[in-house]
Amino acid sequence: MRRPALIVLAAVALAGCSQEQGSDASVPAAPARPAPTAEEKVALLTGLPAPWNAGDLDNGRRAFARCRSCHTITEGGPNMTGPNLYGVFGREVGIHPGFNYSSAMAEADFIWDGERLDHWLENPRTFLRGTKMSFAGIPDPEDRRDVIAFLKVETGYTPPPQP
Repeated sequence: MRRPALIVLAAVALAGCSQEQGSDASVPAAPARPAPTAEEKVALLTGLPAPWNAGDLDNGRRAFARCRSCHTITEGGPNMTGPNLYGVFGREVGIHPGFNYSSAMAEADFIWDGERLDHWLENPRTFLRGTKMSFAGIPDPEDRRDVIAFLKVETGYTPPPQP
């Protein structure tokens, strides 16, 4: 009789190990919206402010592949080694729910926008000393522009209202 109880206990313990690193099971996933169509993505891209509106979404997707091992970009997606990036533009640095930020990120005081992300992606270690992010950066300015355009289109960015 002890054997079935041990098997159940082991299964429950192992189930807890399947969570993504840095995820927080207490943070409920937001309901996902349908992904934009190709035509909607083009419309979103052309509606972005310069220089992001000149971005190449295919190149941005390819360049972002370097980031996918640590970041997800889907609405309600899990945190991994890095936080989920859905809704990153306009968000205060270091506050994504359920992610354990370095002291440098948690104590920083700015809002993520295209310009800040461009400087961050160029060289994260010099942009904010003390960050846990070990990524060396994206040296090519066109690749950074394309990644940012891709992220704006894929992560729910809405431009601020025109005055």
